[in-house]
Amino acid sequence: MVKVYLDNAATTQVDTEVFRAMRPYYSLKFGNASEPHLWGQQARKAIEESRQIITQFLGAKLKEIIFTSCATESINLAHRGLIESFKVANLHSGKVPHIITSSIEHKAVLETCKHLEQIGWAKVTYLPVDEYGLASVKDVEKAIRPETVLVSIMYVNNEVGTIEPIVEIGQLLKKINPKIYFHCDATQAIQYLDCQVDKLGVDLLSLTGHKFYAPKGIGALYIRKGTPMVRQQDGGGQEYGLRAGTENVPYIVGLGKAIELIANRKSVIVNRTKSLRDRLIKGILKIPETKLTGHPAKRVPHIASFIIEGVEGEAMLLLLSDKGIAASSGSACTSGILAPSHVLTAMRISQKSAHGSLRFSLGKDTTTQDIDYVLEVMPKIVAQLRRMAPKII
Repeated sequence: MVKVYLDNAATTQVDTEVFRAMRPYYSLKFGNASEPHLWGQQARKAIEESRQIITQFLGAKLKEIIFTSCATESINLAHRGLIESFKVANLHSGKVPHIITSSIEHKAVLETCKHLEQIGWAKVTYLPVDEYGLASVKDVEKAIRPETVLVSIMYVNNEVGTIEPIVEIGQLLKKINPKIYFHCDATQAIQYLDCQVDKLGVDLLSLTGHKFYAPKGIGALYIRKGTPMVRQQDGGGQEYGLRAGTENVPYIVGLGKAIELIANRKSVIVNRTKSLRDRLIKGILKIPETKLTGHPAKRVPHIASFIIEGVEGEAMLLLLSDKGIAASSGSACTSGILAPSHVLTAMRISQKSAHGSLRFSLGKDTTTQDIDYVLEVMPKIVAQLRRMAPKII
């Protein structure tokens, strides 16, 4: 059976060069990086070499990169660690820090903000977005209060691929109040966009390796020097005292290698992926009652997302899988209830339409043949599901 993997925004396979770089640190160079002997020194050297690669990629300093297990942990550390530092500093003042974020953030941001609200450690403003999933710089400005300490806006929305105005928001915050810290979830941007932290104007940036051909279970958080932070995982003094626990050396090596590969081939992959994405979008939009979601121009090269009217996203995924195609849907079945995507509803797409959401996300190995196969299969699947849909009398 033909197999076409178009769910790279969910996860990617480990690159063979990444796996090759990781392999020695499972057996030959297996030491604990906290130990002073040869084995420990080998592990420490590997960690710092990877940190150096990521530092250069982001335009950061060595001590500003903290290795974590994933973007979710990075996001939790960024938000909880910053807010707790303000809580401790203002213990008897009664001041409650204020956070500004958008309504289409990843659940790691939204749930962390909700938790901080529930325990009374922060007040949160959730900004609306337009029909393309684009946050407004003016809305950020209007939401700023004297007690605002953190703005958290994603670089790229993972469901629809819209690129948010991060540079403009960063410039705004530095102009209005440099003491407002700016966090950016750059998970979907690393492969395709400029992630130099000074250009973006961010103080905190989170990422995870499995979105760009490193293994699952490794991420990083950039913390600009001078940003107040309380560690959320107690124990030893690893990662400059901000993330206790024995370092996962093979995975850290894999993350560094994956970043190195991106830096070497970004322009080629961006142009090639964009061309294939446009080919896919053009073909899918030929299907009647189909709409592109996300911004038509301000979008990353690898994500093409749609509303297919009259069909359920989950049903499309099953039939696509039967044909050997992997995709995803913003509509997820939880506890027997089909829940529409919070991103799509924030974009003012009706619940009924949101149930027909479909996302294809391309990767470095996607071919023209893969796209053409999808375009051959999709009209038949949509037609079949529409025939099967119950008729409303």
